[in-house]
Amino acid sequence: MPRHVERTGSARRRGLGRALAALLLLGAAGTAVPARAAPETSLPHNSSHRIVPAPVKVAPKPGVAYTLSADTRIHTHPGSREAKKVGEYLADVLRPSTGYRLPVTPGASWRGISLLLVGADHRVGKEGYQLDVTRRGVVIRAKTAAGLFAGVQTFRQLLPAKVEAKTKQRGPWTVPGGSVLDYPRYEHRGAMLDVARHFFSVDEVKRYIDQIAQYKVNRLHLHLTDDQGWRLEIKSWPRLTTHGGSTEVGGGAGGYYTQAQYKELVAYAASRHITVIPEIDLPGHTNAALSSYAELNCDGVAPPLYTGIEVGFSSLCIDKDITYKFVDDVLREVAALTPGEYLHIGGDEAHQTSDPDFIKFMNKVLPLVAKHGKTASGWHEFVKATPPASTVPQFWGTKTVAPDMVAAAQRGSEIVLSPASKAYLDMKYDANTPLGLSWAGFTDVQDAYDWNPGAYIQDLPESAVRGVEAPLWTETLTKSADVEYMAFPRLPAIAELAWSPWHTHDWEKFKHRLAAQGPRWQAQGVNFYPSPQVPWQK
Repeated sequence: MPRHVERTGSARRRGLGRALAALLLLGAAGTAVPARAAPETSLPHNSSHRIVPAPVKVAPKPGVAYTLSADTRIHTHPGSREAKKVGEYLADVLRPSTGYRLPVTPGASWRGISLLLVGADHRVGKEGYQLDVTRRGVVIRAKTAAGLFAGVQTFRQLLPAKVEAKTKQRGPWTVPGGSVLDYPRYEHRGAMLDVARHFFSVDEVKRYIDQIAQYKVNRLHLHLTDDQGWRLEIKSWPRLTTHGGSTEVGGGAGGYYTQAQYKELVAYAASRHITVIPEIDLPGHTNAALSSYAELNCDGVAPPLYTGIEVGFSSLCIDKDITYKFVDDVLREVAALTPGEYLHIGGDEAHQTSDPDFIKFMNKVLPLVAKHGKTASGWHEFVKATPPASTVPQFWGTKTVAPDMVAAAQRGSEIVLSPASKAYLDMKYDANTPLGLSWAGFTDVQDAYDWNPGAYIQDLPESAVRGVEAPLWTETLTKSADVEYMAFPRLPAIAELAWSPWHTHDWEKFKHRLAAQGPRWQAQGVNFYPSPQVPWQK
């Protein structure tokens, strides 16, 4: 046991203080990449530095390496419960494959793995990190636990791919020496999962959360309601789930999350530093609700449940008072369950709602979102209601000319980009893809990677781009293996656009870094699509 762990009282505090000070001096002495350091280097794709998303700066140290051993400890910042949680997460990832105990202890040490909330370069901000690997150990520094968590994801990728296995493997567990300075390009780095067209269980959603967290995604947008199913229990309107959640595309049994299960998902995502954004799609895509309650229909007649994949045929009754009582109740319950700032209210493909009625509806609903302490997000169509500058439009179009998005940005809104021909993970890779749709075209991994969010929409400045999100609609997907096949390898491509600075963007280098992820996915049991555009390792 390291001596500093055995000390108690003031002697122990002095020991911790000296260890922290020494590690800080180590960072100041050059293991970090300082502001006027050598020119920024791209990640060499012929080395073990195959990190996705690409970091801001990397300084390899040839001939230097650190190897985990049975005696390795994970040291976390003294007194920080959040840092300790990140350490425990890392230990849980590494223990099955290495067979090592990897105890997590508060403190700092020259040896082993240290996760510290002091000494990071000022540029790391809220979510960035600084990672240094010497012969004696690994130090990850950040200003927040979210930054430490991001650093841990990079550290995982520096280890051999078989470290991701769930059974004990043979080492050695060696990490190449060097330092990384890294921080995100955009605040919003999202993935959307449609659980309405086909229902996915709590465990299946958790599996997806773990997968996207590896690529520094920090938002999970859950599409909870649609024509085919209502997936979140609303206690004041119980038939939404008991009836409206009882089927799915193709006529399967459907399903829904109790409020307790939804809170469990939100908490699980938070443990991976991911914020859940729930979507209640309004006023269209509402057949499941209309079928559950006849009074929400203008004619008072409930339509049958729907199990097809057509869109644009349903709408809440804009002129009925009960509609706004319903929306108010739903938003109140969802807001109470959701600690994140945003509620997504859909607004797309409301083809049965005239523009004047759509604007009337949004002018009543947007204040309800604010009433319940949340900020509204919505698909880009909702900007025709001229929502407040605080709202976040999500662009899903296929054209680069979008004057409505430019106008919204000029009013002060920040835009999340999800162009369907680039970021929609349910688009087929090519004509032979057995899953997915193709209305926005075929999208292989290079198509998903080769676009610049900061210059994608004509006349939209980069300063107006809040981030990037990769939606995954599930009309044709029924199980986790299907989700994985469509998300990987494209989701890491979108994640890199959201995290990495544009100067790192290079398809030729990216495809080699992406290829290095293949053995990791195999070790994890991920059912990825082996795109012929990527030189996968054998």
